[in-house]
Amino acid sequence: MSFLKSNDFAERQRNANAARISIAEKFKIAAQNPVSAEKVAARAEIVRAREIRTAERDAARKVQAAERAEAARKAESLAAEQRAADEVAAIQLKQEEEDRGAALLAEQKVVRDARYAARKAAKKERRKG
Repeated sequence: MSFLKSNDFAERQRNANAARISIAEKFKIAAQNPVSAEKVAARAEIVRAREIRTAERDAARKVQAAERAEAARKAESLAAEQRAADEVAAIQLKQEEEDRGAALLAEQKVVRDARYAARKAAKKERRKG
């Protein structure tokens, strides 16, 4: 039973120290092993390749963002041109409507004046007798 063991503090410290030393020795041995050195080199190569791919993706994203910004700018300029053309067309349409209205008023005035002149002439004829 574990509670019957009487481990004093110094013994627990020695055991912990021995465990630390054995772990450190495992790492020293692993660092001197050529296979582990190859693994470290392979991992470093993988990291470099990953960084290169990341840089390429970032560059591609920047190019795509620039292309999208250019397309948005062109679309905005086309929209602005279209709005300007629509405004010009609206102004022309309004002017044409005003011209038609003025022409209609002038035509109505001519017809009214002709009726007035005809009435006046008829009145003159009736007076002559």
